[in-house]
Amino acid sequence: MNPVQLTGAAGQSLLVLPYGGRVLGLFPPASSRNFLWTNPALAGVQSANELYDGEKWHNSGGDRTWLAPELDYFFPAFPDTSTYVQPRQLDAGPYRVAASGSEVVLNTAFSLRSYRASVELSLGITKTASLIPDPLRVRRDAKLTGGLQFAGYQLHTSLRVLSPIPPQIWVGIWNLLQLPGGGELIAPTYFQATPTIFFGDIPAGYLQSEGRLVRFRMEAPGEQKICLSALATTGRLGYLYSDDDQLALVVRSFTVNPSGAYRDVWFTKPDDHGYAVQACNINTSTLGVFAEMEYHAPAIGGDTQCDRADDYSYVWAYRGEKAAIVMAARLLLGVEI
Repeated sequence: MNPVQLTGAAGQSLLVLPYGGRVLGLFPPASSRNFLWTNPALAGVQSANELYDGEKWHNSGGDRTWLAPELDYFFPAFPDTSTYVQPRQLDAGPYRVAASGSEVVLNTAFSLRSYRASVELSLGITKTASLIPDPLRVRRDAKLTGGLQFAGYQLHTSLRVLSPIPPQIWVGIWNLLQLPGGGELIAPTYFQATPTIFFGDIPAGYLQSEGRLVRFRMEAPGEQKICLSALATTGRLGYLYSDDDQLALVVRSFTVNPSGAYRDVWFTKPDDHGYAVQACNINTSTLGVFAEMEYHAPAIGGDTQCDRADDYSYVWAYRGEKAAIVMAARLLLGVEI
């Protein structure tokens, strides 16, 4: 299924791929340089066909939606956790698409098995993507308006449980934004927070907690993942990376409810939940080189008596000279970079 493109009045554009329900590209006016990471296989027809015809995970790149807890839905031999499989009906399953001049709406319905509880779920996901204006436009500052390229979008993700489920079952929206590798995650916090390492060996100095800020250099070989609690995170994350002779800053804003049920866990600590923010560095020959800036919405099911969740997030992406990027980070994240 072909991608769908939205173009705003200012010239920024958004590329949405119905296969997998992904926001695949985000471009400022008059530029073909994507802010997001996409699989290099998509650069050619033959390599793209090999990716999509193969049995391995069809990771196109961009912004995707998964469901948590990962331990329930991605380990088909549970309690044996040696086998990890992305549920193909979730990613990369086909979405029905409807596009207007202002938004793209994607819909899918599918069954998903909780291997931990041996229960089959009937679920529906609707994703609505639309372009949004630059939040910094109100500053009317020449260093910003003249020194930065911008593109941004809103993503409304709706999750529906379509059949009754037992009270021990949880399911939550989990949005993952893939970005070019080699950059740095910038995570403001309400207090000095120590990230939890889900997996991987992080080199000394690559992960730092400085007052109300966590920084994570995402360039080490292998795979590493960190998490921050819903209580600590402010609901904004930034990712800073070099882009040719300029810098790029991608900021995601989302709602955090520390009273909500954040149920994602790792198999080594199945009772350790409460994490709203995650970041995963991938630098391997098999998966590629990219960084994932991830957040969770509170789960439904369980004891919530809710069968629907609606989540809104906003992505603001900038490219420009260092001075302008530093000012943008100060205004949007409240930090000095």
